[in-house]
This record gives sequence, C-alpha cells and structure tokens, in this order.
Amino acid sequence: MPTFGPAPTPAPISLPRDGSVPYLHRIETTQKVAFLTIDDGVVKHPEAAALLRAAHVPVTLFLTTDAVRDDPDYFKPLIDAGAVVEAHTISHPDLRGKPYATQKRQICGSADKLAAWYGRRPVLFRPPFGSEDATTRRAAADCGMKASFMWRETVDKGKVRYQEGKRVQPGDIILMHFRPAFVKDFLAALRAIRRAGLTPALLEDYVR
Repeated sequence: MPTFGPAPTPAPISLPRDGSVPYLHRIETTQKVAFLTIDDGVVKHPEAAALLRAAHVPVTLFLTTDAVRDDPDYFKPLIDAGAVVEAHTISHPDLRGKPYATQKRQICGSADKLAAWYGRRPVLFRPPFGSEDATTRRAAADCGMKASFMWRETVDKGKVRYQEGKRVQPGDIILMHFRPAFVKDFLAALRAIRRAGLTPALLEDYVR
C-alpha cells in the first residue's frame, strides 16, 4: 500500500454560474495533488471499505442509482472511510442528444435518491461514458450541480492508461470502477499517484 503525507490546504477554483456547468477533465492547479474517482457501483467488492480505511486517502464515488439500489448500505462504510458520493444518473444512459426532460430526470432523480440514502445531495456530476452536450450541462446546473467531470487517466485490471504522457500530472482526475479487480485497480491508481510525486486530494475541496 503506498503511503502519503497530508494533502496541502486546498486552493479551490472558482466556477462560472451562468446556467450551465463546466465540463472538466482536470483541476487547474499547481498543487501536487491528484483526484481518484470511482464510478457506477455494480460490483460491490467485499474488501473495498477496508482498503479505503487502510489507505487513508479521499475518493469521490460517482454512483449510478440503479447499480446501487440492490444494496445501498454497502457504500456507507466507504463514506465513513472518507469517500464522498456524487451523481452519475439513474440508469447510465448515453445522455448526448437526449431531450432536456430526459437528461434532467436522469441527473436530478439520481441526486435525489442518493440524498435519501446517504443524507447529502450530490453537487458534482459525471455523465456516463463521458458523453454529454450543452443540454447535459444545462440540466446539470438546473439539478444543482456545480460541475461535470471527465478524466485524464483510467484504471482497469490493475493497469493505468494515460491520455497524455506516462505520468499523472498535478490536478489530474483518475477514473476507476467498482469491478472485480477493485483491489488491483485501487492500488495501481495509488502507485501511479505516488510515482508522480503527488498526493490524493478530495475533488469536492477544489470546486466552489
């Protein structure tokens, strides 16, 4: 398990409030931090909560409510270990090109359900597949979201894949999923962050 010192005091970025949320691939910062995000919630690995507790790092969970509804209590120990839950739609559709009402129902409906389960309404959003359009950004704003997020690195089957270069850069957002290889993926992400000389930080602390 890689170990890290404390993350620096967050220097949040200011986001526009113009009726549409920004769509961010990374956080523009010079601080030596990276952000680990975990999507969906389909595979509920039995070691996930213990792994988060042992790592002592913050993570953001973009949860799909249809994937969570069979066992929403599974995620409560992860929240206790420092995870923050954000919105990722009800049923994980490709939102691009869908009518406004459909997109708003997917985003607002997921945020409302997650709030009912976990006592906090999400303020950040990730569109499924990273696919979105201007309607998505407007619907997300109308659902109370501050920003919508893509990613710079992905992790699957213990391997980190980079969009640019071969190293995590300050402000990068890393994507993994609740999959059978959760332990390998989580450790691979932390090792990549450590190798880059960075520290995991909480995404929610960097947007306002």
